[in-house]
Amino acid sequence: MSEKTKSVPGRHTSSQIPVNPLYTPADLEHGTDEQVGYPGQFPFTRGIQPTMYRGRLWTMRQYAGMGDAEESNKRYKYLLAHGTTGLSVAFDLPTQIGLDSDNPLALGEVGKVGVAIDSIEDMERLFAGIDLTRISTSMTINATAAILLALYVAVAKKKGADVRRLSGTVQNDVLKEYIARGTYIYPPQAAMRIITDMFAWANENLPEWNPISISGYHMREAGSTAVQEVAFTLGNGIAYSEGAIKAGLEVDTFAPRLSFFFNAHSDFLEEISKFRAARRMWARIMRQRFKAKNPRSWMLRFHTQTAGSTLTAQQPENNIARTAMQAMAAVLGGTQSLHTNSYDEALALPTEQAARVALRTQQVIAYESGVANTVDPLAGSYFIESLTNEIEARAIQYLDKIEALGGMVRALEHGYVQQEIQNAAYEHQRRVDQVEAIVVGVNQFTMEAGDAIPIQRIDETLERKQVERVRDLRARRDQQKSLAALEEIETGARSAQNLMPLILQAVESFATVGEISDTLRRVFGEYRETVLL
Repeated sequence: MSEKTKSVPGRHTSSQIPVNPLYTPADLEHGTDEQVGYPGQFPFTRGIQPTMYRGRLWTMRQYAGMGDAEESNKRYKYLLAHGTTGLSVAFDLPTQIGLDSDNPLALGEVGKVGVAIDSIEDMERLFAGIDLTRISTSMTINATAAILLALYVAVAKKKGADVRRLSGTVQNDVLKEYIARGTYIYPPQAAMRIITDMFAWANENLPEWNPISISGYHMREAGSTAVQEVAFTLGNGIAYSEGAIKAGLEVDTFAPRLSFFFNAHSDFLEEISKFRAARRMWARIMRQRFKAKNPRSWMLRFHTQTAGSTLTAQQPENNIARTAMQAMAAVLGGTQSLHTNSYDEALALPTEQAARVALRTQQVIAYESGVANTVDPLAGSYFIESLTNEIEARAIQYLDKIEALGGMVRALEHGYVQQEIQNAAYEHQRRVDQVEAIVVGVNQFTMEAGDAIPIQRIDETLERKQVERVRDLRARRDQQKSLAALEEIETGARSAQNLMPLILQAVESFATVGEISDTLRRVFGEYRETVLL
């Protein structure tokens, strides 16, 4: 066939990109060599490493955290014993928004959606018996990321470890909190200052650490399309890069340690194409817009998590199939690390058994499926390459609109990005409600309630225990030393001084997460969300 094939009405990807019944070379407007290239070479469409998984498998992380530090430590050791190759820490809501466990606003939330961390002693308990120089740790923390990173480094120092050997990531992506998630504290400009302070400090002190994981995952969970996820994530990446350069950093000093975090959703081929498009776009952004010279600055390195928002409380066993499919898309898309959700997460935090099944899903893909035997096996598919091009073109249109609004910070302050995601979420839900989009077990193929499955329950006494711990810490620490360290943070925040050494000094003097956050609140204030009507 010499002409482009025509799309069939009603057949679209999840981003509403029309899908043709058949694809041919005519569907590729340009030759594929320049667009696709080779793995490990610009523009990295086919992957950032020449050998990809033939050389090394992706890091298998399992996101975990519950109750207090001891309970979470048990889960980490359980996962390590069953073959996980990287830890991923979930923190409770008070920790995420800078409240100590004994703060009245924390009541009922301590340890519920992650582990409660108030002080260096909690962090020591969290990683007791774990060699921090031999494991890569990811911490899903944003507004208080500087404090949690300082706590991690302080614990490593107490263990006698060489902190320059620490490897891992703090999410530290506050812009997406204003867009989609809500666990922000300070106004955007103040938050950006803290982030760029971390960039500079990590560059000097933690050469193997990723000081940010620019995250599209939560925007996708809030209802964005795959195209929006790419556009808004890379838009945030541009904003962080501009902020770092404005703070005096050279692009090639921080860009090689930038990392990203994407969602693996259910439209299998669209997700694979999404990852390829994002990688190619970022390579061009860094080389052409920011004039980065180091090829490592051009590489989009990313972690992937399967889509929590697709998990259903109805027929939860179906979630095992969903997760397996999404994980396979992430692997075929070239992810560097992966978390697979547990089938019971629509009901509660995962049980050990459910977490093990999720981990085993990755291991089956890695060792039994054969997809790791060759690099980018889907390259050259007319549909994949056409869809990659279309996602890129549509994402560029969004980036142009954001640029016209004055950049990502101004766009989110005006509510543009939030409104686009809300519109997409509404449209998806409308399609589900009208059975235009089928969700197995929810609006089609339903059944009467099946057998109940065991769910994880958090011991209510753990909250009281954690409250007693933080109060006991304050009673027996060197109060003058702690208060002096907090005063130094306040003084530093009112100047241009890098805050990271001051925060590290404070946590080592047993200042708490809430106390440090409150100190910064006094200087920076708190952000109030723009209300969209």
